[in-house]
Amino acid sequence: MVVTVTLFFLAGILSIQYLPLLPDVAWLLGLLLMALVCAWRHLWRAVAFLVGMCWAIMVASIQLADRLPERLAGQDTVVTGYVADLPEADAKQVRFTFKTTQAAEGVPKKLRLTWYYPNRLIKAGGYWQFTVRLKPPHGTLNPGGFDYERWLLVEGMGATGYVRDHPSPRLLADANVSLANALLQWREILSQRLQTLKLAPADLAMIRALTIGDGNGLSSAQWEVFRATGTTHLMVISGSHVGLIAALVYLLTVKFWARWGLLSLSPQKIAALLATLCAFLYAGLTGFAVPAQRAAVMVALAMLALCLQRNLKPFHTLSVALLLVLLLDPLVVLLPGFWLSFFAVGLIIYVISGRLQPPGLIYGTIKINWATSLGLAPLLLFCFQQLSVIAPVANLIAVPVISFLVVPPALLAMLLLALPLLRVIAHVIFGLVAWVLQGLWWVLAMLAKLPVASLAYPQPSWWALAFAAIGVLVLLAPKGMGSRWLGLVFCLPLAVATTNKPAPGKFNLTLLDVGQGLAAVVQTANHVLVYDTGAKFSESNDAGRSILLPYLRSQGIRQIDTVLISHGDNDHIGGADSLLAEFKFPRVLTSVPPLLSRYAPTTCRAGQSWLWDGVRFSILSPAAELLSSENDNSCVLFIQSEVLTALLPGDIEASAEKVLVEKYGEKLKADILVAPHHGSQTSSTPTFLTAVKPSHILIPSGYHNSFGHPHEVILQRYQNIGGQWLTSADEGAIAVNFDTAITLSSWRKTTGRYWNYHPDDQ
Repeated sequence: MVVTVTLFFLAGILSIQYLPLLPDVAWLLGLLLMALVCAWRHLWRAVAFLVGMCWAIMVASIQLADRLPERLAGQDTVVTGYVADLPEADAKQVRFTFKTTQAAEGVPKKLRLTWYYPNRLIKAGGYWQFTVRLKPPHGTLNPGGFDYERWLLVEGMGATGYVRDHPSPRLLADANVSLANALLQWREILSQRLQTLKLAPADLAMIRALTIGDGNGLSSAQWEVFRATGTTHLMVISGSHVGLIAALVYLLTVKFWARWGLLSLSPQKIAALLATLCAFLYAGLTGFAVPAQRAAVMVALAMLALCLQRNLKPFHTLSVALLLVLLLDPLVVLLPGFWLSFFAVGLIIYVISGRLQPPGLIYGTIKINWATSLGLAPLLLFCFQQLSVIAPVANLIAVPVISFLVVPPALLAMLLLALPLLRVIAHVIFGLVAWVLQGLWWVLAMLAKLPVASLAYPQPSWWALAFAAIGVLVLLAPKGMGSRWLGLVFCLPLAVATTNKPAPGKFNLTLLDVGQGLAAVVQTANHVLVYDTGAKFSESNDAGRSILLPYLRSQGIRQIDTVLISHGDNDHIGGADSLLAEFKFPRVLTSVPPLLSRYAPTTCRAGQSWLWDGVRFSILSPAAELLSSENDNSCVLFIQSEVLTALLPGDIEASAEKVLVEKYGEKLKADILVAPHHGSQTSSTPTFLTAVKPSHILIPSGYHNSFGHPHEVILQRYQNIGGQWLTSADEGAIAVNFDTAITLSSWRKTTGRYWNYHPDDQ
């Protein structure tokens, strides 16, 4: 009964999460009334479903009500509060979660702040007064990409913004003393102690991730290796680590208590209590991430059953853990980690429990590794459009090394660091742990370099995922069940991925939402061109890695023929390295060859032209004689098919526009114009627009960007020529297709959910 009720409760929560708009209070009251009627008739499955819907609506409504109003966007406001997590710092900035205790009316209780070039050290728990400039939750929205607005909703953050240097930020206290902050301050102390270790940065970053759940120090190169080998889950405090520590504490306590006979208490009960306490403390090091929550609850239930001498059914234990996690926060169903954690444990229970003869240690380990690798593959494809083929081998090596040779001694060393007389021993232990991690890293790096280490694949549909889940259960069924091969048949829909390839003689153009920057993908029947790659945000994050690559995977694009970088500004070239590192040997065209010298680029010049699948690509500018401005020397690309023309002018301004009009005149006419220089006042001159006469203008601009793009004067000019204009800030990715007429589709409007920014609501 508990399993069924929990699943229906989960289904009720899910039914709400993907609605474009959240139901209002009238719906909530109606659902509660229906739940009362069903309870009176003892329809408990229906009650669970309806209560799940109500709970999801209530929590989501509370979160949405605590968002910054649009009227306060871009204004300076003073906030007082404390740093509510471990800050993420690099050479240029520090990012942190800030909980307000005093703020103006309308300012949310929880903020995501960035302090650029800080002149003070930010610590978790620090009590500060900042002057900040905020904006409502908003992020880039693209096919295959990360939904930042969804993450902000789950985390309860009602605004993002940055710290102003004037007036100067004030540190009011080193720590905000409260019970709720005790665990956070403990993490900060442990973090500071780890910083005293004389280890290589890469080794220290892995130790921090495995001991206090802080993966911010891991480099992009490290994350790439972990993703390629399917071992990312090991670089966080996972549920298996929590269970392992609880088991070790239990066994050691039983042995110690039984040997020394302290007091008259039962060794098993004392061990169960300490194991549960340690499980929750260790889970607290992650900020109670979902896998750790689940593991801690399951440990508590197992220990309670042991003390009461009751037998627990494994699926009942998992169901209770699932129910408690959902009651704590129903919005966690929006996180991939929630599904991966519970599915993994469910698969382990499915293949191990209820068998007549339990498998031995070695065979059981291999079986669990195989089952989780196969069983989670469809979910990984759905969530990330990427699958590690080498994961079973990598995990077979990495899991026991991390679980037994790294985590227990590292945690022991953490305890010894607190004792001045034993710190030398702690440093020795950490040195041995680092040596083990170096060996493991060498193995994982070698595996990641294999040609078939990982595969990228378009996102499967919901129905394909559902069929694959059934197929996996059939394939992993006990040997006594016949026709297990039918599981492969159920998995076949995963191989059928629909992609929107244009017919010969036509092309598709997608302007990606990269914030204040530019990245566009042009696809013909058999070729792909990328025009600009967006900005580089930090050493570990850029638009190439976080936006372009996921988009290309989602479209099933495995090779790029040409990468065209219009000019050298960061918001156009920043993601190039990540993109070119993934796709080998594309032709690189650019106006700034020295900045891309490692890729043997070709300088773009007016007159260059090529034909792909009946579609003509032409470079119109710059000419051999360059203009004085780097923006004006942007590579201008003109695309012409049988039925559609498009002009991509980069960041050209009035001077370059004048040269183009004088040289090409009416030949500039295009159906689609990507707005020059993001719609700034220095571009889109009336003469240029009259020559181009676009029916549609796509404006790549960031939400509430500091440049004020697109400018009102420019929008009026677009309106004067009868052009329909769309901005990536409002629409997300904008796809242009042509069948019998030009069709523009907005990713934000077609796939946006209730938590996403809706420009029509402002």
